[in-house]
Amino acid sequence: MTAPSPGRLASLDAFRGLAVAGMILVNNPGSWSHVYGPLRHAPWHGATPTDLVFPFFLFAVGVSLSFSFSARTARGATRRDLWTHVVQRALIIYGLGLFMAAFPGFDLSTVRLVGVLARIALVYLVAGTLVLCLTRRAVCAVMLALLFGYWALMSWVPVPGFGPGDLSAEGNLAAHLDRMLLGVHMWSGGGGVYDPEGLLSTLPAVSTTLSGLFTGDYLRTRRALGDDGLGPVRRLAVVGVALVLAGYAWDVLFPINKPLWTSSYVVFTTGWALVALASLYWLIDVRGRRAWAKPFLVYGMNAITVFVASGLVARALALWRVPAGPDGATTSLYNRIYEVGFASWAGPLNGSLAFALATVLLWLAVLWAMYARRIFIKV
Repeated sequence: MTAPSPGRLASLDAFRGLAVAGMILVNNPGSWSHVYGPLRHAPWHGATPTDLVFPFFLFAVGVSLSFSFSARTARGATRRDLWTHVVQRALIIYGLGLFMAAFPGFDLSTVRLVGVLARIALVYLVAGTLVLCLTRRAVCAVMLALLFGYWALMSWVPVPGFGPGDLSAEGNLAAHLDRMLLGVHMWSGGGGVYDPEGLLSTLPAVSTTLSGLFTGDYLRTRRALGDDGLGPVRRLAVVGVALVLAGYAWDVLFPINKPLWTSSYVVFTTGWALVALASLYWLIDVRGRRAWAKPFLVYGMNAITVFVASGLVARALALWRVPAGPDGATTSLYNRIYEVGFASWAGPLNGSLAFALATVLLWLAVLWAMYARRIFIKV
């Protein structure tokens, strides 16, 4: 447990916190049968606001990587020290993800081996290794090669029974490889057909994090030169808008798709991440208006901790059976809280949203208490 360093980029903490709060909001509706459209993932191709949440977090990982490596190097850390730190952290994050996937039965014969935390761990490991082994120019080349190489693979490599370029849930190359390599250890929600955090689609996700790395490099350089005014904000925003438009253009050839983490999706979401970070940077770090962002700052300081804790608590509530009526029927405690505490007065749809918002506020209260006591669990 350590306190945040005084030189931290507050807007980055708020940006990370916004992403994690968004994860908790969309992952905890009162009922999955009653969710507003913007809080659902796009059915397949396309994107909703929900589809921005995870790439925002990976983008933040990249920005943090730039600042963290610079700070550790300034304190005397060697390249070996940094790589050891990267490996240890990746293993911890992956282990937490595996624990969440296995909880509570811990049946390792069918446990999902990939997932949100697994992707964060793998992307962090690959990105960190690239940064330590290559020049920035070479890292940029790798970032672009991953995007265009993934496009080529998904477009030209044939899948048995489907042929090349099939981007359906079952017929795409990424899903085919996941079925071969992961088998029963895939996401159950995909019906054994595909996994939204699969193996091949992790490659373009690395580019999402590397785009954050270069953003962090740029902000560090401008701050070191004393250029912490509107100049960097304008440049980030302009590049962000250009990338959003480029993502839309690429969508014509390679559709924006979150489960496949297509290259157009990387460009599109990176653009929105730049616009969002530029806005937060201007408000928080340039103009010094932090009070409104305090909830997101609090979330951002214990991001992985609250993601894991909220997931485990939600799973426990969903498994805990309680009476549902006089006839001996039972329901989950999760569903009972939703029906009695929210749907009973707000209706199914608004009650489901109210439940999700209450979950976000509940965890904010927990994190606020931790923040007040300077408890920051570093993962």
